[in-house]
Amino acid sequence: MAHTLEEKKRLLNRVRRIKGQVAAVEKALDHEAECSDILHNIAACRGAMDALMAEVIEGHIRFHILAEGGSATDEQTRAAVDLVSALRAYLK
Repeated sequence: MAHTLEEKKRLLNRVRRIKGQVAAVEKALDHEAECSDILHNIAACRGAMDALMAEVIEGHIRFHILAEGGSATDEQTRAAVDLVSALRAYLK
């Protein structure tokens, strides 16, 4: 997990923002906010979690799959970039 250690600060900042978003959902429920407001907050949480997942997966692909032996071909690098792009689109 070397890549997550290198990106630790950025990942932790994302997690802290997610915690704030989840707290907003709790507060909205506690204060009996409108359903639409609660749903928007939940959607924001989901988006934030998906972005965190995409970032960790991208790091995994780049540092564990491509970097293994350091001899990735151009084709493998393109495939990895395509996969990361597809994952980001899917998790959007």
